[in-house]
Amino acid sequence: MRDQVLWRKEARIAVLLAEKLNINAERALDILYNSRTYTLLVNAESGLQLQSDEYILNDLLRELEA
Repeated sequence: MRDQVLWRKEARIAVLLAEKLNINAERALDILYNSRTYTLLVNAESGLQLQSDEYILNDLLRELEA
């Protein structure tokens, strides 16, 4: 069950990223999966899973800017 919830969260974040950067979903998933933010997201101990999709998106965008 937990994996399904996380998978849906990842998908929502990828859609938000694609819309924000005006890119396709495949590219957005590639960016997400290869990010430090994603590493934290899949680690339950980081607590990032408990944050809103928008919060995680903003974290990812800050990472991309750096």
